[in-house]
Amino acid sequence: MSHRNLSHYQHLENSQHQSVDGILTLFTKANHDLTTVQNKLEKEFQQVYPDNANPMKLVSRIKKVQDEMSTLKEQCRELLAAKQDLIDKARGTLVGNRSLLQRLQLSTGVPIISDSDDPSYASFNQVIDEWTTQVRSRTEDESLESGEDINQMLFSAIVHGN
Repeated sequence: MSHRNLSHYQHLENSQHQSVDGILTLFTKANHDLTTVQNKLEKEFQQVYPDNANPMKLVSRIKKVQDEMSTLKEQCRELLAAKQDLIDKARGTLVGNRSLLQRLQLSTGVPIISDSDDPSYASFNQVIDEWTTQVRSRTEDESLESGEDINQMLFSAIVHGN
């Protein structure tokens, strides 16, 4: 590289450094100006509004709540699905055990207790019916068949809730 090219290169490099320094200075000043404006607004709002009505604080709270709402909705969906899964498994286990118990009673000659005479079984069915009613009330279609699958209703409730 010749001396002239080297000198031109150094001049170009110095010019770029000065440009970068200028931009950094501009950004620093802009940041300082924005901080000053924010502080002035906060002071003005504190004088004009009571602490709980400060518009800047309210907007900040609203944004935080909005951000948390989507997470909360997702957690509710997961909870509903887990609750339905638990109910399905409990029903399957209880009905299966009840069937085994009735067969055992038949084979030993012990009288079979009817579903309506068994308070635990009746209570469990009442809880299931209440849950089914809750899920059905969340769906927009009130003309659901009484025998419709509860999981399908739950899915409809979650989809319509979006």
